[in-house]
Amino acid sequence: MASAPLVFRGNDQTYLQSRDLRPLNRYFPELEKALHEALPKGCVLDGEIVIARNGGLDFDALQQRLHPAASRVARLAKETPASFVAFDLLGAGGKSTMELPQSERRVRLERLLGKAKAPLHLTAMTRDRAQAEEWLEKFEGAGLDGVIAKLENAPYQPGKRAMLKVKHVRSADCVVAGFRWYKDREDAVGSLLLGLYDDAGVLQHVGVTSAFTMEMREKLVEELAPLRSGVEEHPWREWAGATTGDAQRMPGAQSRWSGGKDLRWEPLRPEKVVEVKYDHLQGDRFRHAAIFLRWRPDKPAADCRYDQLEVTTPFELAKVFAA
Repeated sequence: MASAPLVFRGNDQTYLQSRDLRPLNRYFPELEKALHEALPKGCVLDGEIVIARNGGLDFDALQQRLHPAASRVARLAKETPASFVAFDLLGAGGKSTMELPQSERRVRLERLLGKAKAPLHLTAMTRDRAQAEEWLEKFEGAGLDGVIAKLENAPYQPGKRAMLKVKHVRSADCVVAGFRWYKDREDAVGSLLLGLYDDAGVLQHVGVTSAFTMEMREKLVEELAPLRSGVEEHPWREWAGATTGDAQRMPGAQSRWSGGKDLRWEPLRPEKVVEVKYDHLQGDRFRHAAIFLRWRPDKPAADCRYDQLEVTTPFELAKVFAA
């Protein structure tokens, strides 16, 4: 979904903290106040911060909330207020509940938040496989990219992949229009920049694919070398070396989620086509990094268009919260 924090309701203050220990209160003042008033003292929640707009989740609006200027944060708190969706109960009454089985933590969480009101929500839960399959199918239309399966008898295990995320799996043929180097090396490719043509024939940046073995990273340098020349008319040429700007459009732009990483990239003539696996489309970009499947030498780059992608039926987020 979006930012995944922990919420600590103390005696006098309520703290929102990211999983990498980053304080989040200053970015979501409206949530700090609402959660402090709604939660009992001594409880700790695991969940997600989300922003709902036009009936679904808006990840781009959430990104904009992590802004250094207090005046902008205050304005956006009114224009795009956030919500908190609780997943798990880590503490209650000042005592840890992490050693309790998932089933017991869920019962206690429902008792705590059964009558919660916006902007605080309790995530839906079911033991019915058919119901979960229906949610997987319908909830994607509200911006959710999957459902989580947890063992009923498992304790809360911080830092461990103790759950199974079930997501949609789809493939798309994309144009390889650039690449980034692997870390500080110039003899290995880190990621490929992917593009799709829109209805106006403009090549748009849609994401990256980066899960390669070191052997393939080194091989890609040689394989892509012929495409590095003659890029004067590259459709993204004004973005080459860019480090600021619209991160949703510019492959080299920094965002508040990039952590200061070097996002400079090398342009390639947009001729090579790759098939990638992706799980969810956020607006007109892949939500997560796509997975490399194979090269498509049989497919012209001009045929890599948005209209090949599966269209998700819209679904009201309010119905997700009410499930």
